[in-house]
Amino acid sequence: MRRALLVAALLSAASPLAAATVASPDGKIVVTVETDGEGIPVYEVALAGKPLIARSQIAFTFADEDPLRRNLAIESETRASADSRWEQPWGERRWVTDKHNELAVTFAEAAGLGGAAPRRFTVRFRVFDNGLGFRSEFPHRAGKPETHIAEELTEFTIAPRGAAWWIQAGDWNRYEQLYQHTPIDAVSMAHTPMTIRTADGTHLSFHEAALVDYSAMWLQRLTGQRFRAHLSPGTGGAAKVVRKGAFVTPWRAIRIAPDAAGLVENDLELNLNEPNKLGDVGWFKPAKYIGIWWGMISGKWSWAQGPQHGATTARTKEYIDFAAKHGFRGVLVEGWNHGWDGQWFGNGRDYSFTRPYPDWDLQELAAYAKKKRVHLIGHHETGGNIEVYERQLAEAMKLYGDLGIDVVKTGYVADAGGIISCNADIADPCAGQAMAWHDGQRQVQHHLRVVEEAAKNKVAVNPHEPVKDTGLRRTYPNWVAREGARGQEYNAWAPFNNPPDHEPTLVYTRMLSGPMDYTPGVLSVTGGNGVPMASTVAKQLGLYLAIYSPIQMAADFIESLAAHPRELEFVKAVPADWAESKLVAGEVGDYAIFARKDRNSADWYVGGINDATAREVTVTFDFLDPGKSYRATIWKDGEGATYETEARHRIAYDSRTVRKGDTLTLWLAPGGGAAVRLQPGK
Repeated sequence: MRRALLVAALLSAASPLAAATVASPDGKIVVTVETDGEGIPVYEVALAGKPLIARSQIAFTFADEDPLRRNLAIESETRASADSRWEQPWGERRWVTDKHNELAVTFAEAAGLGGAAPRRFTVRFRVFDNGLGFRSEFPHRAGKPETHIAEELTEFTIAPRGAAWWIQAGDWNRYEQLYQHTPIDAVSMAHTPMTIRTADGTHLSFHEAALVDYSAMWLQRLTGQRFRAHLSPGTGGAAKVVRKGAFVTPWRAIRIAPDAAGLVENDLELNLNEPNKLGDVGWFKPAKYIGIWWGMISGKWSWAQGPQHGATTARTKEYIDFAAKHGFRGVLVEGWNHGWDGQWFGNGRDYSFTRPYPDWDLQELAAYAKKKRVHLIGHHETGGNIEVYERQLAEAMKLYGDLGIDVVKTGYVADAGGIISCNADIADPCAGQAMAWHDGQRQVQHHLRVVEEAAKNKVAVNPHEPVKDTGLRRTYPNWVAREGARGQEYNAWAPFNNPPDHEPTLVYTRMLSGPMDYTPGVLSVTGGNGVPMASTVAKQLGLYLAIYSPIQMAADFIESLAAHPRELEFVKAVPADWAESKLVAGEVGDYAIFARKDRNSADWYVGGINDATAREVTVTFDFLDPGKSYRATIWKDGEGATYETEARHRIAYDSRTVRKGDTLTLWLAPGGGAAVRLQPGK
């Protein structure tokens, strides 16, 4: 009690307590910022006059100094606003609108406690009509060259009751988990994005933007619906984040929407990132690819050398020929390089990223692909050993650039906490080997280093087992996709197959962070050892519209793709780059139907995916240009189709002429989907 009275007296002597508010441009979202009776910085968010985020603190603890939590007062504030539009070089939509109001509040400690110079930090809020972001900004401090953050104590207290879709953070399997659907007050420790639907239908997503040189934020539920940031662990020691001089934290981002469509059609995290730092990236071409991959995933071929080795020169030429014949730009080849023999999982000590196996001729195949107007897609699996990879990184990326291999898939296959790391530039230098988390500060630094080195050589990067996407593709547009969730590969591994509601949940959770290399297009709907997948054939087509990526794989064996010529025609035609994207029907975890317009033609595509419940969905073509007729070519679930039996193979075809305002009713099978191509008439 005496400490509280002392703090209050010091605060009142320094300056009166004051509150600052900032509203969204439409006035519906209002953020209030102040300090409480103990001098703790707090914020609240109201939506249409009702509490949405109740009073929540913003604070920090450190490894080598007192917490920055109490004994603070608002010293100053500044305001700004923006109303602009910027162009994506590739993406779900070509143009992004950035319209927000900004409030920056500087907090200062009251002088006199402990005899130390008062510390200051600024919290900057940007409030949009569809959400908000805020970050903390720390100035340079004389005599204190480094800041050692032990934990960020930022909180999010959700006011209305509701349900959450989330995956466990701190789990051995990184982000590759099935989503849980629980009451908000049943969440434990969650990765972001975490999606919420309140009792009145308001949709929220909690995430972060511009995660640079900092540890990723997990969300730890404390009591009730009160959550606190929990930073991913570092490489040891008390500090999870070490920064030199002045620095900013990532943005803490909250999407706010009245419905599922408003949650999905939302560019909040992109707008909170810095503009493109790379300049013209026209050398990256959004496209589709095939690959020597499904054979290994399904157990038919091996990454390692031996009689079942997948990456042979002869097989790669077959895949290049198929790609050239059917218009696929890329051919991914995994298992081409030394290091796969023996124990590579979580080890990676033997990997060479420039030396191919004897039965795979890198130079010859690069020349052969170029002759066929096809591009090899490189693969750098590290086994989680970033120390080995970083020593070879510059040479490996230069090799790819010289050979015209302009996309590389990287991999970090190791259990969470099993990244092999060493970095003398941070406060936890290791005398040999140190272990790090996949989304700790060290790995965040590593991924950006890879992206920047790749950009020097005009190479795009698609990491698997990554740090989650936080919109950095705007700043570094060669960061074209990531995995970061349970992908299609799990459909080859019974009994771990993805259930039918997995992909319709990804749309409203993982996909809110950015493009995902889900690897659709297994038209056989069959995994390893002939195990059936929880998908119809039509759903495999609908995935191209529901799960966005500027590099989309047709993941099946080329023999299986060729055995489905009518489905292959859709896969060949569907773009990987869009001018517009709209969620025209859907609910979180149930189903998702999109309408997307090709960036390079006047064609529209409509389709998506369903969970285990059969349903009819009516799409209204109100997005089409008036006065034009369109030829609709339709791929849909056949009568009686279901993922549960051999009827998963049933697919039906239709065509008709449609105009703006017409409707189309689609029957979606259990585990089903649909795809429609709309071509304007002459």
